[in-house]
Amino acid sequence: MNTNTPKIIYLKEYAPYPFEVEALDLNFDIHDGYTLVTARSYWNAKDGGDLTVVLNGEALELLSLTVDGQAFEGYVRDEFTLSFKAPSETFTLDIVTKISPETNTRLEGLYMSGGNYCTQCEAEGFRRITFWPDRPDVLSVYTVRVETAQSFPVLLSNGNKIDAGSLDNGRHFTAWHDPFPKPCYLFALVAGDLAEVADTYTTASGRTVDLRIYVRPGDESQCGHAMDSLKRSMRWDEEAYGLEYDLDLFNIVAVSDFNMGAMENKSLNIFNTALVLAAPETATDQDYDRVESVIAHEYFHNWSGNRVTCRDWFQLSLKEGLTVFRDQEFSADMHSRAVQRIDDVTHLRRMQFSEDAGPLAHPVRPESYIEINNFYTMTIYEKGAEVIRMMRTLMGAEKYRKGTDLYFKRHDGQAVTCEDFVRCMEGASGLDFSQFRLWYTQAGTPEVGFQGLYDAQDKTYRVQLTQNTPPTPGQDVKKPMHIPVAIGLLDEAGQEIDLGGQTTRILELKQDVQSFVFDNIPCPPAPSVLRDFSAPVKLKMEMDARDLAFLMVHDSDGFNRWEAGQSLYARVIQELCDARARGENPPVCPHFLETIGDLIEKAQGPDQDKALMARALSLPAVGTLEQARTKADPVVLHAARQSVLQAIKAAHRAALEALYAQNAPEEALGFSLSAHSVGRRSLQNAALIILTSSYGENCAVRAKAHYEGATTMTDRVAALGVLTHMNSDVRAEAFEHFYNKFKDFPLVLDKWFSLQALSSQPGTIHDLKKLSQHHDFNIRNPNRTRALYASFAMNNPVIFHAADGSGYNFLTDAVLELNALNPQIAARLLTPMRGWRGYSEDRQALMKTCLQRILDQPELAPDVYEIASKSLAA
Repeated sequence: MNTNTPKIIYLKEYAPYPFEVEALDLNFDIHDGYTLVTARSYWNAKDGGDLTVVLNGEALELLSLTVDGQAFEGYVRDEFTLSFKAPSETFTLDIVTKISPETNTRLEGLYMSGGNYCTQCEAEGFRRITFWPDRPDVLSVYTVRVETAQSFPVLLSNGNKIDAGSLDNGRHFTAWHDPFPKPCYLFALVAGDLAEVADTYTTASGRTVDLRIYVRPGDESQCGHAMDSLKRSMRWDEEAYGLEYDLDLFNIVAVSDFNMGAMENKSLNIFNTALVLAAPETATDQDYDRVESVIAHEYFHNWSGNRVTCRDWFQLSLKEGLTVFRDQEFSADMHSRAVQRIDDVTHLRRMQFSEDAGPLAHPVRPESYIEINNFYTMTIYEKGAEVIRMMRTLMGAEKYRKGTDLYFKRHDGQAVTCEDFVRCMEGASGLDFSQFRLWYTQAGTPEVGFQGLYDAQDKTYRVQLTQNTPPTPGQDVKKPMHIPVAIGLLDEAGQEIDLGGQTTRILELKQDVQSFVFDNIPCPPAPSVLRDFSAPVKLKMEMDARDLAFLMVHDSDGFNRWEAGQSLYARVIQELCDARARGENPPVCPHFLETIGDLIEKAQGPDQDKALMARALSLPAVGTLEQARTKADPVVLHAARQSVLQAIKAAHRAALEALYAQNAPEEALGFSLSAHSVGRRSLQNAALIILTSSYGENCAVRAKAHYEGATTMTDRVAALGVLTHMNSDVRAEAFEHFYNKFKDFPLVLDKWFSLQALSSQPGTIHDLKKLSQHHDFNIRNPNRTRALYASFAMNNPVIFHAADGSGYNFLTDAVLELNALNPQIAARLLTPMRGWRGYSEDRQALMKTCLQRILDQPELAPDVYEIASKSLAA
């Protein structure tokens, strides 16, 4: 049994670091098999207090330590720290360490990826490079020299290049200086044989910024979209926030082995290749959107994370929540605002709501953690973004902009807290956010109840709102939150009712129960509640199927129009599950099918937002449906969902075939990312899913024809996405063809693994075990591991939740193998096991056994221990 219980870190124990470290000079002497790191730093004690220096360091060979030029041995070292008493309040510290990037499978600190050297220092990777106060509130000016063989021609670090040259013995060097003080988690270094894609950007003030993207040779042609996204991000940040880039050079490097999506290191962003490379032949429309979004996200961090950074890791949402909100708004401005909001909320509900309802629920600003890597969560990122969005809703766009102007001006060059951000919002708006601060300190998803009563005599409509936040681990009793609830009212003809010069009114719910009155309402209205998803809550209101169908057709709020449809789909699926549990097997409701018929007919209209219509014709995922049931049985939910798809197909086959044909690729136009072209592909593929939902041989033939006629990766993946569920020779032929065509493209090969991991066919576990031994599979590569294991566990409810527990054991075996290789990835793979108490009792027992098997593993990494232990303890 594992008996090594890691230490818990608490926010309440935070204390400022007792020293300022003005500057850090780093020299990297890179050789085959080892790297020597020489670090010289300049220290000043604060306030004449304690002179004890505590440095973090892991997996380091210490070669020398000198203080003010004198050899120093009066230090104490353990597995994780090195400490000593400083001889004076001001001193210079020199440390030489030896590290082995080539054997660093954790992909933290300096490591080798695809034959190139690169770093990942967030959150605590710098301590694997040299001994240093590895915490975000120690800001220093960095000067970096990198020396290695000329077979690594590209040598990069943060800031501006200040020197370069050749050396003896076939070696060379570059030197870099970053004038902006930064914490060590923003340090970056790259040494490799990389191809360069160059461009420039002219800022609003007229400065020219050199832009560079570095990729492996041969990938240059796939960088155009990333470069264009970067330039549009820079322009948007100037226009939306008044923030201009502050250096003369901005570099992006794409690496194939990366634990995260990307990293915002000052002026040297390091990216997973999956979020840089995109070409019509190899990338889906979704891939293009992700590249654009993440390029923007990391660039926006230049101010919301770099120039103003977080004081401690408990404040992580200070930078991540704000920056997610910024990238969401950027994407909304680039594309359809309604579709962007739908996609963001779908992701939030699927991932963050389940996190809030599980054993690892935590506030946006946590109170404690064991391993900080485990707190790069949906709550920190996505819910954190919703908190920023709510503040803007309450303040209004103009005052919100004043608030962010104040924030960046007041705190430039500082490491600050979530509280500092809220104070700036209060200062700019004059609002009191005392109660609103609970969004940072209370975990859980509030449930908001709605009731409306119309008084025909007084022409008033009275609304009663209630709120309740369920208990979460460590927080049994919840206080009322400050919740903005956006409401519109529709008349019998589906027209918006005027609400004092506006069509949407923001109700501020601050109590457990609160009433609001709408005056001058001419008729009984249809309420459109929580428009644009104005708060991350679960809405509880009584609406029958006809009310939902009415809003599906008439609501002017694009999000709520989609929301009404999703609620209707979910209701029909849940009712079918309940009936089958009683031993009944009723047909799908005819009125529901009639409504869907109207929707299909509407989708054929020439003026429709095709991407929005595609989402309207897409049923909720099983992972979303699970959240509405106690003791959920995902296999039963999946079966009911398929029955509804098949009923829609049976009732409207001709109309669906017409819709499919109407949105066939326009070959004369070629590949395009226009809203028109993307929408056509999205809508045709939505029709394909319904038309092939019975998985018969005719469905296989249709899917094969779709695959063979595909001119984009979006359409190929759509075809394989339905073929993977079919027991047909066509399936094997298509996957073999796909492999042979794209086996030399690693990111496309990830799709090949991922699509097979989604199969609901019997025997899938056997097939996945074979894939895990495939010569193209490498568990040390995070992308490939996520493609196989995460895709399976997160998106294959039928096989992952198989009654025999084989799916849980397959994942557990991978977690245990990765525990020693890459604990970050191992811990993240456990995400679908966290909520084990929400499933049927037989599945609970099986998942509990697997979690215990993990905890019994000797030498369990803290990352994995925290997830497994908290999951079991809740």
